[in-house]
Amino acid sequence: MKRLVPVPLPIRAAVAVLAVAIAGGAARADTGVISPADALKLIEHPDPAKRPVVLDTRGGYKDYFRGHLPTAHHLNFDTLRGTDNGVPVQYLPDDLTRALLVRAGVDKNRTHLVYATGDKLPNDEILSASMVAYVLEKYGVKDVRIVDGGLPGWKAAKLPVTQEYFGNPKGLLPEKGSPEIALTVDDVLKRKPGAVLVDARPHNEYVGDDDVWLRKGHIPGAISFHWARLMEKDNTHQFLPFEKVRAELEAAGLTPDKEILVYCGTSREGSLLRFYLRHVAKYPNVRLYEGSWKEYAALKQHPAETKENKSK
Repeated sequence: MKRLVPVPLPIRAAVAVLAVAIAGGAARADTGVISPADALKLIEHPDPAKRPVVLDTRGGYKDYFRGHLPTAHHLNFDTLRGTDNGVPVQYLPDDLTRALLVRAGVDKNRTHLVYATGDKLPNDEILSASMVAYVLEKYGVKDVRIVDGGLPGWKAAKLPVTQEYFGNPKGLLPEKGSPEIALTVDDVLKRKPGAVLVDARPHNEYVGDDDVWLRKGHIPGAISFHWARLMEKDNTHQFLPFEKVRAELEAAGLTPDKEILVYCGTSREGSLLRFYLRHVAKYPNVRLYEGSWKEYAALKQHPAETKENKSK
């Protein structure tokens, strides 16, 4: 009979630590995209403590009344912004944002499902979902999933919709957030050589062919990459697989080895581009200029340009 050789205690301890680390890594919460079918499984989890916080981020409260996902709490994305120093739709101060998130039931110990509706351009409600996902991440929430396809995809899969209201108990935010994912105008102006500044708006706005903005054009040096290029054409809430857009991103100079600074008009389009690059493509260093063009355009001491730029 083969004699068993006892494993020394230090080795056994090391193996145990490694096993715990591996298990912790496998169970680690993450932010990304979730299919409607998998979202429903979470919503219907037999253990109520493991069910997600579901956030309907649409701006129209009547849309919520007409029908929403089961257990969805309405958190209008635009309640998180307001005019500051004369500049519209700026993010609210931390204390107000924290109060709104806690009231919505946002909780550091739970999964969060966010979604909106409107499957055709120019309707861009998907940007409401990505903006709320960005705010949750900034305030330290680690487990946020955008429902792939949004409410249109949910209905196409013939999943249940309700008109019942759902209020969440007060949430609990992490003590430590991730403020480093946000950029100020000074951060953009002082960006490092080699950093890629990318404008996520439609190309016509990037070159100044619009009737929207106080000043025309874009921040000098910025390249153009419209967020909608990352989404299915027949449902702008459906994310394209990374392999389908990798070549487009690389051709634009958006590669994972670079520091990428994203902006748009008010930060919603930028939040979608950032979400895709960071949480779908898994690029490690992507941040969002929150003030975006509506703030920069009001700062007339800083130049604007309308010429097309290409990433080096």
